[in-house]
Amino acid sequence: MDLFEYNMSRQFNNTAPLAARMRPETLEDYVGQQHILAKGKMLYNVIKADKLGSIILYGPPGTGKTTLARVIANTTSRKFEQLNATTSGIKDIKEVVQKAKENAGMYNVGTILFIDEIHRFNKAQQDALLPHVENGTVTLIGATTENPYFEVNKALVSRSYVFELRPIEKDDLKKLIMRAVSDRDKGFGNMDIAVDEKAVDFIAEVSNGDARRALNAIELAVLSSEPDENGKIKIDMDLAQECIQKRALNYDKDGDNHYDTISAFIKSMRGSDPDAALYYLARMIYAGEDPKFIARRIVICASEDVSNADPHALQVAVSAAQAVNMIGMPESRIILAQAVAYVACAPKSNSALMGIENALSDVRNITVSGVPAHLRDAHYSGAAEMEHGVGYKYAHDYPGHYVRQQYLPDELVGKIYYEPSENGVEKRISESLRRLRGK
Repeated sequence: MDLFEYNMSRQFNNTAPLAARMRPETLEDYVGQQHILAKGKMLYNVIKADKLGSIILYGPPGTGKTTLARVIANTTSRKFEQLNATTSGIKDIKEVVQKAKENAGMYNVGTILFIDEIHRFNKAQQDALLPHVENGTVTLIGATTENPYFEVNKALVSRSYVFELRPIEKDDLKKLIMRAVSDRDKGFGNMDIAVDEKAVDFIAEVSNGDARRALNAIELAVLSSEPDENGKIKIDMDLAQECIQKRALNYDKDGDNHYDTISAFIKSMRGSDPDAALYYLARMIYAGEDPKFIARRIVICASEDVSNADPHALQVAVSAAQAVNMIGMPESRIILAQAVAYVACAPKSNSALMGIENALSDVRNITVSGVPAHLRDAHYSGAAEMEHGVGYKYAHDYPGHYVRQQYLPDELVGKIYYEPSENGVEKRISESLRRLRGK
């Protein structure tokens, strides 16, 4: 490093945002994404061995895509080039490819090309890149917040390994925050800072897996605070709330408030109050509750409390759960709200729930001799000798595709498990069943 580079490095450490300064330089310093970067994992091994092939890193903002690319740049012996898809075009791609060819021909050195926000390249730009990835002129590292299977050229995806980066775990975010406070070279380790544990916990919680957001909040807290008479900067819960611009809710994901809120949420949907249901949904979203967990509760409510009074409720809820899994936050809040409003406003019935509970009770408590002989399987060898299936009436052979015969075991004849309500679609089901049962 010459004097100019040394001065540039010092200036960067003094003026760059904390999140940029705290980017790790080695895999050992990288925090999070253990599902793909733990020792022994494939991606960890190929990076350490400098045998990386083309990859696409896919995940929400602040999960370490660019940071991982920089770690790879510091690890590899290959040339490392970087483009940003928002500002680069085909001309820039051609220049990088030309340099890559020269390095390969003159020095036998390969080139890694990192393209940030690769989904922003149009089809022509991606097509221009494809042959050089295919023939190995460049090894591609693409980073995207969008699902590459939808937003990136299929040919590029097929020639790359796709790694999904997940939101940073809360404990890892806390580790990053404390590292920033104590690091003397890149962070605030040269300052006397006391950080309340609850404040660190709060920032990590509401950052929703975004390391950049967490580090920006702690940086703002430090830089906006005046030291006390002893020269100490104190970061408490009030300051943490102000710096991350989010009010702390009394919502512990493992505590009573979590269960109280989800209970109120379900009871509001069951009670046909869409306004209350949407409020509790908003509380959970604001507090960082897992949207997949919320979606599962809506699906359960659609079956348990709406059931056949409106069979479409379950379809809406299941579709919402699938969409949430595909889309992610923050857009999933809209999908969840739609499903919640539908289920809350739907006519209600718990007839199917009561039916299965009563049937299970009888299974546990009443001994039966078995399935009636005429309903038993008559297709296997020896069944005819035991008169299995003899006397069975095939419903479709009769008017209205219905014929009265015994289906329950002898000990349960006359038992009724499903009693449809008079709400919604079940009213028609109830009328039909009364006719069939001869009531």
